[in-house]
Amino acid sequence: MAGDSNYMSWTKNGLIERVKELETELKRRPAPPAPAPKPEAKKPKGKRKMDPSKYSTRYIALKLAYLGKNYGGFEFQAMATAPSIEEELWNALTKACLIFPKDDKVVDFDCCEYSKCGRTDRGVSAFGQVIGLRVRSNRPLAEKRRKVAQPAEGGDDAMVVDSEKAQTLEEKQEVGEEEEEAEPVFDDIKDELQYPRLLNRILPPDIRILAWCPSPPPDFSARFSCRERQYRYFFTQPAFSPDPSSGGTTGWLDIEAMRKAAKLYEGEHDFRNMCKIDPGKQITNFSRVIYEADIVEVKDVSSALPYLTSPGYAPIRGLDGDNASAAHPKVYTFNVRGSAFLWHQIRHMVAVLFLVGQGLEKPEIVSELLDTATNPCKPNYVMADEVPLVLWDCIFPGDDAAPTTNKKDALEWIYLADDPALGKHGQFGVIDGLWAHWREHKMDELLSNQLLQLVSGQGSTDPSRLVVRGGATTAKPNKSVTLYEGGNTGRMGGKYVPLMKKDRLQSPEEQNERYAKRKGFEGSEDMRQKKGFGRRKGDEVMADE
Repeated sequence: MAGDSNYMSWTKNGLIERVKELETELKRRPAPPAPAPKPEAKKPKGKRKMDPSKYSTRYIALKLAYLGKNYGGFEFQAMATAPSIEEELWNALTKACLIFPKDDKVVDFDCCEYSKCGRTDRGVSAFGQVIGLRVRSNRPLAEKRRKVAQPAEGGDDAMVVDSEKAQTLEEKQEVGEEEEEAEPVFDDIKDELQYPRLLNRILPPDIRILAWCPSPPPDFSARFSCRERQYRYFFTQPAFSPDPSSGGTTGWLDIEAMRKAAKLYEGEHDFRNMCKIDPGKQITNFSRVIYEADIVEVKDVSSALPYLTSPGYAPIRGLDGDNASAAHPKVYTFNVRGSAFLWHQIRHMVAVLFLVGQGLEKPEIVSELLDTATNPCKPNYVMADEVPLVLWDCIFPGDDAAPTTNKKDALEWIYLADDPALGKHGQFGVIDGLWAHWREHKMDELLSNQLLQLVSGQGSTDPSRLVVRGGATTAKPNKSVTLYEGGNTGRMGGKYVPLMKKDRLQSPEEQNERYAKRKGFEGSEDMRQKKGFGRRKGDEVMADE
């Protein structure tokens, strides 16, 4: 074949045959002579590392936000297939030389007194996550006070050598006394490194530092000092596109019934039937305090789809009590505030609310699931999707705060707007970056909205043009239920089985005991003692969503 063949027009099989021919020809050729050894080239100079001993450090807190859809969760996991938020934070902190680990390629936050408030799972976002850590500071190191050395026998005046120049004994006014130098007053905020700006220039655009706290209280821990965590779970009304053949019975949620069920979560309850058990942690206390739980409409965020209010699509009970001209779909959130949450607790709580909203369960099902004396084992049901869940805020009221339900944050946060140098606006500002991210997705939403509205209105209004298939008979009513679980569409679930009639999982005690024995311990209690679980106050009440 010609050497100047245009391989761009070849078929896949033809290319494979050509590769085989070239491989065969290459094997027949004699081996080329070994090249003469080249003189060893000088290695390029690597990046000069900063000397940690030349810098002071300080302990600060950072408030950050991230969109978690593209991440494998907040916590770093070495074998994870998707990047984590902590991995991105580590890369930014080490690149900015704010922390000094032994090896910046190994994620190990033990080098900086690190703590985190929440451990959000894969796909979950946060708008008020908090971490605490020790970082490099701009504060000058206290100069070592120097004493003038005595002159040697038979020698001249003694010399005192510092980093810049030698000084003779005659330049000293008082021999043997400490050198006094007036030091400028260091402002903890104005003279400090602009931590949010430094990190936001390095972090991905969907992870932003929103504020920093210069002086957290003594013994501050982002995990154990937090007294309230706030979550929001977003969903639309209707939850998925209604089917006109159902007569307005699919897709729409009963918001009032969901609100009534949500209120039953408030107070202190045992949530073992609304979480996922992790036997590796051997948790025995499933009691959590919920300060507030409610369904709230999110105003001014919806892109209207007028077809939803037309006959056949609109719900038979009316549009959430509004007039027929109300814009739909609407957006709602399940707002929940509590002291702490169990693993996947909120997603289980939301899943139950969706069953209530679809009319498959009564609001009283919440009370039945919380009655662990009567129902000690969790029914086997599917939890809600992870993407609409947001860790909205973390509250640190201080140790002397009264134990009220309405807590206020006692940390003195410096937000981006409080210090123009932190970069809220401008070419590289946080607002401009978030705007670009929002507009990209807004265009996707807008085009999908217009296409959906266009397709919904297509079709002839002349009944005579309706295509009737030969041999068609009256279809039997479909008993399969479309279940909504927080995702983009409903899921065909077959004939619905009520929660209290579903198969039950093993109780937490049984799961813990079984796991401990499988790991070689005598039992759950033996594992807890040898592993040291629960030794620190609050260990069991801080397992987050």
